Formats: sequence, C-alpha cells, structure tokens
Amino acid sequence: MPAVIEIKYFNSFFLKKTVNNAGTPLWGGSMGIPSSIGGFPRPSVVGIEDDGWIIEEARISGGYNNTSVDLGVKAYIVEADNTSSIKGNSLIYSGVFNSRTGINNTNQFSVGEDITKSLDPANGTVQKLYAEDTNLIIFQENKVSRALIDKDAIYSAEGGGTVTSSSLVIGQVQAYAGNYGISKNPESFAAYGYRKYFADKNRNALLRLSQDGITEISQYGMTDFFRDEFNSVDTNLDKGKIIGGWDVYNKQYVVSLQEPTGTDYKTVVFDESVQGFPGFFSYKPSQAFSVKNKFFTMYNGALWQHNSSSVRRGRFYNVDNKSRIKFIFNDNPSVMKVFKTINYEGANGWQVDSFKSDLTGNDLINNTYVSVQDEAGVLTGINDPAIFSYMMGAYDNYGGSYPSTLYPPINRAGFDRKENKYMAAIMNKSQASQGEVLFGNDISGIKGYFAVVEMSTDTDTDLGGAKDLFTVSTNYEPSVY
Repeated sequence: MPAVIEIKYFNSFFLKKTVNNAGTPLWGGSMGIPSSIGGFPRPSVVGIEDDGWIIEEARISGGYNNTSVDLGVKAYIVEADNTSSIKGNSLIYSGVFNSRTGINNTNQFSVGEDITKSLDPANGTVQKLYAEDTNLIIFQENKVSRALIDKDAIYSAEGGGTVTSSSLVIGQVQAYAGNYGISKNPESFAAYGYRKYFADKNRNALLRLSQDGITEISQYGMTDFFRDEFNSVDTNLDKGKIIGGWDVYNKQYVVSLQEPTGTDYKTVVFDESVQGFPGFFSYKPSQAFSVKNKFFTMYNGALWQHNSSSVRRGRFYNVDNKSRIKFIFNDNPSVMKVFKTINYEGANGWQVDSFKSDLTGNDLINNTYVSVQDEAGVLTGINDPAIFSYMMGAYDNYGGSYPSTLYPPINRAGFDRKENKYMAAIMNKSQASQGEVLFGNDISGIKGYFAVVEMSTDTDTDLGGAKDLFTVSTNYEPSVY
C-alpha cells in the first residue's frame, strides 16, 4: 500500500519532471540543480517508478549558508483560512467604468479605500439594487432601504439632516418604513416613473414603493388570492417564479405567478387608474419589459410584442385564447329567487359557460351526502356551453345549423337579439332533489339566493375581433322569504 509522508513546504518549491526528445528526464527545464553547487542528482533505481516531482528549498540542500535561489514570489505563504466567505448582506464596488473615454477600472478593488457597505444581516441577503437619481435603492429579503450615492448625510442633535459632499460612493443607508422586502424573487421587480413594484412572498404581499413609501397593493380586493397563490409558488423545495414587468402601452403592472413544475400559473395586472386588478391574462412569460412605448415578453427563448395591430385579439404566442368574465348575481341576498333570463348589452359573440346557484343543502343519496345546486344548461353535449351565443345557437326548421346554404336561421337555441340587446331563457339541467314535484330539465330557471355566472367569447363569431360587453342583467321572481 502507498505510504503517506508529511512534508512541511515552508520556504520550498517544486520541480516538475519533463522528458526531452532524447528521452532524458529534465527537471524544471534543466537536468536539475548541479551537484557542484550543492544539488543532488536524482538516482535512477530499476523497478521503482518515478513520481515526477522534486522538492527543493530556497537554499540548496537546506544547508547553512548554502547557495540560494534568487528572490521571487514567496510561494510558501499559506492562507490561514482558505474557505470562501459569502457576505450576502454586504456591498462592494470597484473603480469607475466609462465607455466614452475608455476608462475601465471594474477589476480594481483597492484595499486602501473604503469600498464596502454592510447592511443588517437580520434582514437577509441583498437581492436587488436599483439606482434612481442620487439614491441607490437596496432590496433585501426582509427590508427595503435607500442610500445616498456620492454623498453623505450628517445629522444634528435635533435629528435634522444635512447632505454633504463625500468621497464615499455609497453613503448613509436609511430603511423605508414597514417590515417588507423582496423575499428571494427579484424577478418580480418593475419600475415606472417614481413607482416601483415587487412581491414579498414571505409576507403574501404585492407591494408598491413610491414617494409616500411602501403600499401593500394586494389589499385592494386580492388579499386571499395572493395569499393562496404565493403559498403555491414554492413546492417541494423547488423555487417557482414571480415574473414582474411594466406594460407601458396599457400603463399596468403585470405579474405572473408560476409554480416550479407543470403548467399552473396566474398572470394578473394591476392598474393605478382603478386602484385594483382589472383582469387576468392567458400567457406565461419568462420575462416582461417595455421599450419605447411597446410591451414585450419572452417565451421559449423568443421575443414577443404585445398589443400589435397585426395580431388578432386574444392571441398569445401563436395560440388563440378566449376572453372570459366571472361575476355574481346577488340582488336581495336574503330572498330566495328563481332566475328566469339573462340579458347583456354589447357585441355579438358572447356565450354563458356556467350559470350556477349557491349550494342549497346536502341530501343523502345512496348513503352519500351530495351537495344540491341548481345549474343552467342544455343536454346536447358535455362540452357545450350553458347558453349558446347568438350565432352558435342559430338553426333552421330543417335541422340545419348556421350558416346554412339552403335556409335562413329562423330559430335561436341561445341568445336572441331584440332592440340591440341580447337575451336568453335559462334552462335547468339540475339533478332531481328530494321533495321536488317538477325537477331537472322539466322546469325553466334555476333557484337560489345568488348565482355565479361565467361568460366567454365563442370560437365562431369574428375570431379575434373586438367584442364589447357593457352590462349583464337577469330577470328573477322571488320564491320565498
């Protein structure tokens, strides 16, 4: 078995064996240190493999007052602690870089200058830096701070501040009010004007940083949504993404919450003009940004421009998507009602995907409790909508569907148009419940305290065209108090 010999390499250096064209071993490019000046020729022993290395000291043979090599690199200096150290809460800066003058000192880190700035390690690592005018905004996991650039602040005993010129690159660090940070999702950051938007997943909050400080914009009617979605971003220790970007075309902050695996994602927009979230989108970007009044996203390594007049509406990444809206009919919430019709004002091409009442109780059916709920629809196909659009529900007296080359569509199975308003009767396709005399699709209308309705654009009427939807209403009759 091989033997291990401990050697102290203090004041020593190595010589590596090479072989010349004649096959003679060379040491460091020569035959070795000559014996005439204290060197020892390396004996050749038959049957013993040469390990290829020679160890020499600065003084030949290590003898007292022997011949020494010239002074050079002190290779014997050993780092006492050679492990790496990562300081995630500290900043360091190099020399200046100026592409116009050709000055590039980015590789210079002078130990004689104060070039570091450390922040409170309790607030986690630094995830994002954003320079704005004379301030540097620092986003840590649990705190957002700002620091003066090329300036410093001197505070008086009364607490007043005076900004002075300083040789410091990063000056006084001041934290914004509120225990908010950017967690570990710097990809959620977006800026427009003096507003900065980002997500703090650890606190289930979507945030805006502006002149009046940090505001939790997720409280504008979406607290429950972001709480549930942020919790599902990280699963099984895999890191999902929270992609943020500013849509300069529509003046909206776009944020896409993406789970680490699968296709589950939610892309939602925040609009300052309504102080809320007006809708969801059907695309899943890997990046989002704006350039010169145009909004772009990245998907599968390709660049895509949004809001282009050459692409039909609802088409993202070469895939057509339907526009959808979900709302609740809840007039007189304490009154049990029978919803009879649904009406809307707008353009042709809208259908009702789902029209369901609230749960009216639990019935015991085949030894299993089943929730009872009225639902609208027609019994023509499992993928059919609850109520057809104006064009999709058109048919003639001979069984043909629209468009027909022989007969005009004189009947409508869904929405019909009267005085430029679309209306349709609500048919019931619910299962029979206990105690009903007439049940299921034998009756019209659905019964409940309120109704949850989902509408979408169809796939037949002017695909990709504009389809406005102004108001939606219903006619109902009180059933019982």
